[in-house]
Amino acid sequence: ARLVWLLALAWLGLALGGEGEDGEAVVEEEEEDEVLSDELGEEDGVLVLHEHNFARALSEHRLLLVEFYAPWCGHCQRLAPAFAQAAATLRNESSPARLGKVDATARAALASEFGITSYPTLKLFRDGNRTHPLAYTGRMDAEGIVRWMQRRAGPSATLLQDSDTAAAFIGSQDLVVVGFFQDLQGQAAQAFYEVAGEVVDVPFGVAEAAELFQAYGLSADTVCLFKKFDEGRTDFPVDPARGLEVAELTQLLRVHSLELVMEFTNKVQPSPPPSLNPQGPCSPCPHPRPPPQTSAQIFGAKIPHHMLLFLNKSSPAQLALRDGFRAAAGAFRGKVLFVVVDVTGHGADVLPFFAMTPADAPTLRLVKMENNRKYRMDQDSFSEVAIRTFIQAVLDGKVKPHLLSAEPPEGWDTRPVKVLVGKTFEQVAFDETKNVFVKFYAPWCSHCQAMAAAWEELGERYKDHEDIVIAELDATANEVEDITINGFPTLQYFPAGPGRKVVEYKSTRDVETFSKFLENGGTLPEETPAVSEVPPPQHSSRPLLGRAQLGWDG
Repeated sequence: ARLVWLLALAWLGLALGGEGEDGEAVVEEEEEDEVLSDELGEEDGVLVLHEHNFARALSEHRLLLVEFYAPWCGHCQRLAPAFAQAAATLRNESSPARLGKVDATARAALASEFGITSYPTLKLFRDGNRTHPLAYTGRMDAEGIVRWMQRRAGPSATLLQDSDTAAAFIGSQDLVVVGFFQDLQGQAAQAFYEVAGEVVDVPFGVAEAAELFQAYGLSADTVCLFKKFDEGRTDFPVDPARGLEVAELTQLLRVHSLELVMEFTNKVQPSPPPSLNPQGPCSPCPHPRPPPQTSAQIFGAKIPHHMLLFLNKSSPAQLALRDGFRAAAGAFRGKVLFVVVDVTGHGADVLPFFAMTPADAPTLRLVKMENNRKYRMDQDSFSEVAIRTFIQAVLDGKVKPHLLSAEPPEGWDTRPVKVLVGKTFEQVAFDETKNVFVKFYAPWCSHCQAMAAAWEELGERYKDHEDIVIAELDATANEVEDITINGFPTLQYFPAGPGRKVVEYKSTRDVETFSKFLENGGTLPEETPAVSEVPPPQHSSRPLLGRAQLGWDG
């Protein structure tokens, strides 16, 4: 299970470790007797920066990407070798780009100046400008960092001057983008360059020569996506009135860069080491390193729904089901991403997130990315019409999601910490006579493991209180209607009384602070609780959840 969670991270919508204490980075004061100069030291080819040499680094390096890190942060530790490798690659290419790092727990002034609230945070400083650094938006691996920096060190798009160079450029890769603009200094061309600087995994070219407009059948400014699959070419004409919108073009390129039907492939990445921070966990890595192969494209496209066909590719009969699946895909392009998952290949690793085995194939699931809800067709038909009808019904809100639930363990309600599952959550959490404090956790989460003893101690402390219940729910094996878990661990308090209210706990994770929170009725002194209200289940007073219910958060 510790390996599989990385595969489905984007589908899960779950951030490793949840938020740090109060959602803030922990900053330690510098040692008073530490003597620092403005000399630029290095570790593994990465500049070691602090308050005394930061200005010098900015003045000497036109492009400086700085990582603000914490020594105890597992995500930072995982990034370190990739960051050093990227630094070496850029130096070997004689690039003007350099990489530096700041220990944000020891350099309080710099951490405060640049608003560091999570680790690692990467910022790009251009031309010595200290006041407006650019947030890093690339992948958190060596290749991703290098490509991102290369696009900013040189032209983001190659100028294509004649038909021969254009044809060679277009034929050089499976996927290329070419912007045809009559004025390369105009707004549309400048927006195109901006998009090219962000979408670093695809080569970008630009053309203004009249012969190229004629050669490719164009009469007005147009962005063309050339690809060696599906329809071969997709054109995005520039609206003369609106111009070119950066966000809109970026999303269009993401969507149309994918094959109409993707096959899920992936390689397992090692999980980060546990946090060594005595004050609490690091914040979730803001740019998790995407796994290689198609999974990076699938998760990076930001398409709001994923339709998944689970099949066994060794079965000719199941392989034939792809025809109807593909035929249904075109009508939903941009709204629903169609993905084939081989249950005996790469897809075997994600089956636990659906409580499935290879024997369950063939089967279809639709995942709503916004809230990670999953939907299953009730019929066995895999025809184009059946698939399109089902998807449209989900989009129209006419289909209920299937929610996962484990079976209640023996004696679940007799323990100091009540062990909830999907089937029992409603009756316990919304008992109007009880104040219920629930920990939503993942078994593989190191932060959850670190606070397990404190939660057990809390359960022992309140086991004899008639109106207080301490409980936990494995959120990788159970789903609850209208409650979405966005990080591990998540702590929520359900106060007694009517109204189905819920208060999210975001303070220090220790027994004494937990106790103060409970004794004060779900708040801490001088704290305004984040109270929301959960609607009752629409289908019954208690949700009936069976093993057939599946979910990406497994």
